[in-house]
Amino acid sequence: MPTVLVVDDDPSIRLMLRRLLENAGAEVSEAEDGDEAMRLFRASRPDLVICDVVMPFADGLQTIKSMRRLAPAAKIIAISGGGRSKAMDLLTAAQRMGADHALVKPIEKSQIALIIDFCGGGHSGSPSPPLS
Repeated sequence: MPTVLVVDDDPSIRLMLRRLLENAGAEVSEAEDGDEAMRLFRASRPDLVICDVVMPFADGLQTIKSMRRLAPAAKIIAISGGGRSKAMDLLTAAQRMGADHALVKPIEKSQIALIIDFCGGGHSGSPSPPLS
C-alpha cells in the first residue's frame, strides 16, 4: 500500500484527494501548509507527495525544493489551480524546483490511477511533462 502526503491549503481539495487515493489503495496523510508538510515528510518519508504550489506560510515551490534537497529520490507531484496559463507557469517553476510531474486542478478521477502507478515507479532524475 503506497503512502501519500497530500499538501494543500484547501480542505476540500485535501478531502477529495484523500477519498480518491484511499479508494485506489493508498494510505494518505495531509498537511495544510509547507511547514506542516516538511514535519510530516521528515517523520514518515511517504512514497509520494502531492503538493499545491500556492499556499500561505511556506509556499509549495519552496516546500518542493526543500523536500528534494532532503530526499533526492522523493516522488513529488506539483498541483495548481486558478487560471490555466498561470497554473502552467507555476507548475513549470515547480518542476524546475524538483517536482517530477505536474497536474492542473481539479484533479480528475482518471488521473488517480496514474498517480498510484507513479508511486511504484522510480524517480527519473529529470522532470517529466505534466500528467494528463
